[in-house]
Amino acid sequence: MNGNRPSAPRIRVLIADDQPLVRRGLSLILSPDPSFEVVGEAENGAQAVALARRLRPDVVVMDIRMPVLDGVGATGELAAAVPGCRVLALSTFDMDEYVVGALRAGAYGFLPKDSSPEDLSAAIRTVHAGEAVVAPRLLTRLISTYVRAPHSASQPLPTDLAGLTPREVEVWRLMATGLDNTGISRTLDISVSTVKNYITSIFGKLDVRDRAQAVIAAYESGLVTARAATANPPGDENAA
Repeated sequence: MNGNRPSAPRIRVLIADDQPLVRRGLSLILSPDPSFEVVGEAENGAQAVALARRLRPDVVVMDIRMPVLDGVGATGELAAAVPGCRVLALSTFDMDEYVVGALRAGAYGFLPKDSSPEDLSAAIRTVHAGEAVVAPRLLTRLISTYVRAPHSASQPLPTDLAGLTPREVEVWRLMATGLDNTGISRTLDISVSTVKNYITSIFGKLDVRDRAQAVIAAYESGLVTARAATANPPGDENAA
């Protein structure tokens, strides 16, 4: 073999933030890395959608709170108009209700703006690969704070629960209270690979794309509550 093997295509990144210094800083972090190509910058959500339609980036690094069209609205439009483009949401605040909205709208992940450059690069790569990224310490706290079941706690859960088996419901419940795959396997005394199989089935039956959306669905259904979540502090999550 000669040393001329073609390198992997660079990940095309669009940066959307209403603060010029933040856009410049993110570009300076990513541009020196040969695995990234910053293809454009947008100062609001509407501009991000327009640029993404034209430039077809692989990943949009999207500020949540922007003028004209915020990151939640822009994420929803991108999910419909440019489905191959994946959104990594950024927020100044760890506890931000807009983040839950972005995850509902189709964002593949979320990072606080005080994350390290290494975390940002790793998150973009993970999102580009089609996997979910939410800082584990934040996911359950965020969702338990901002998502509530539409019915009162005294009302029974839906009897159907999307056709899940009793074991799948239990795996879903444990996932929603913050346990990672290893924690679920230990709690139920089953293998991690079996847990992953259950989670894949749960995603399909709930019609959700990833762990974050499944946790949101658990709170919305009333399967778990904020009180239940605090009993199991989140650990490091394994991909399903």
